[in-house]
Amino acid sequence: MVKPVVAIVGRPNVGKSTIFNRIVGERVSIVEDVPGVTRDRIYNSAEWLGKEFNIIDTGGIEIGDEPFLDQIRAQAEIAIDEADVIIFIANGREGVTDADEQVAKILYRSKKPVVLAINKVDNPEMRDQVYDFYSLGFGEPYPISGSHGLGLGDLLDEVRTHFPAEEEDDYDDDVIKFSLIGRPNVGKSSLINAMLGEDRVIVSNIAGTTRDAIDTSYTYEDQEYVMIDTAGMRKKGKVYENTEKYSVLRAMRAIERSDVVLVVLNAEEGIREQDKRIAGYAHDAGRAIIIVVNKWDAIQKDEKTMKAFTEDIREQFVFLTYAPIVFVSALTKKRLTNLFPLINQVSDNHSLRVQSSMLNDVISDAVAMNPAPMDKGKRLKIFYTTQVAVKPPTFVVFVNEPELMHFSYERFLENRIREAFPYEGTPIRVIPRKRK
Repeated sequence: MVKPVVAIVGRPNVGKSTIFNRIVGERVSIVEDVPGVTRDRIYNSAEWLGKEFNIIDTGGIEIGDEPFLDQIRAQAEIAIDEADVIIFIANGREGVTDADEQVAKILYRSKKPVVLAINKVDNPEMRDQVYDFYSLGFGEPYPISGSHGLGLGDLLDEVRTHFPAEEEDDYDDDVIKFSLIGRPNVGKSSLINAMLGEDRVIVSNIAGTTRDAIDTSYTYEDQEYVMIDTAGMRKKGKVYENTEKYSVLRAMRAIERSDVVLVVLNAEEGIREQDKRIAGYAHDAGRAIIIVVNKWDAIQKDEKTMKAFTEDIREQFVFLTYAPIVFVSALTKKRLTNLFPLINQVSDNHSLRVQSSMLNDVISDAVAMNPAPMDKGKRLKIFYTTQVAVKPPTFVVFVNEPELMHFSYERFLENRIREAFPYEGTPIRVIPRKRK
């Protein structure tokens, strides 16, 4: 199920990042009282009244030599293009400004639902100033205070009313849905064409050629698949072509619909920070993951090259130690036949349930071998463990005091579970919970 997307838009220094952090519930965006300090769009998941959604914090981005406000306008337009609902934030202390009216004109053209929020209304005496913002033409302005968290409930109630109707994928449960994600021009579309054996997707050496996610149904050895090519961008233009980070949101939408995610790397270019950022979204979403190194044919190799590249991947992607690595070439089709059996395997692992009795035997042996360390005179006691979900496999560990479960000990238990059961290719979740 695809989550709705909410974009936070407004001129610099109205508190967009503060509101974003309040809604997400953690400090994700950099917050500083300097106009335009957020130089990047930031994406995260949030929830309100049981409804999950993705949220975008817009800010400035440097596009060549264009003026600063033009950069911000361009970045906001990219986020608006992807949003289902827009939160337009203005500054209640400064009143309606010319810049607010410029942003309003952009939002009129978007034809998207817009909820107007007036930030920095920190006390009731300031509420009379809010009425001036009716002139922007977006209906009732919602007074809020990002610094104090006031009024956000009413704001999100209104935002939630504009979410589109939920849509389910019309695919049977036994169909494996997988996506290829990665930076522009790593060869995602070429890989799909090579796997299908036909040119079903436009391929070009220009980064960002694919303009929309493309679903392709395919059957291989009696197993049905749906391939999702996340690719790129909806519009042409310098801003879109030069904004590699734009691919992240497109990848997020495809990740949500996938059972298995293929993280595609370009062997010629090596590992970039953007590769790790995109892969991190798939990991956080709990999807099964395969790391695919494409364009391996273009590399000068000896008997040590593949081992060295593998070690580099393990060092750079420390959060994906469970993900298998495949070296392929879309051009020569080398090792492509390895992909479908591996997709089947990690998909099965992703939905694997284990018996509670076997699980508790593994945990008991692990605790006996390595008891939890003392913390302020107390020791963690584990009473019982049960699997509560799949996709990803999720385990609840009932303990005496959840706060005594240190991250390192949680990782230790995860590793013991992985040693005992076939969970290659899938993240697993270990959740400590107090026994009642």
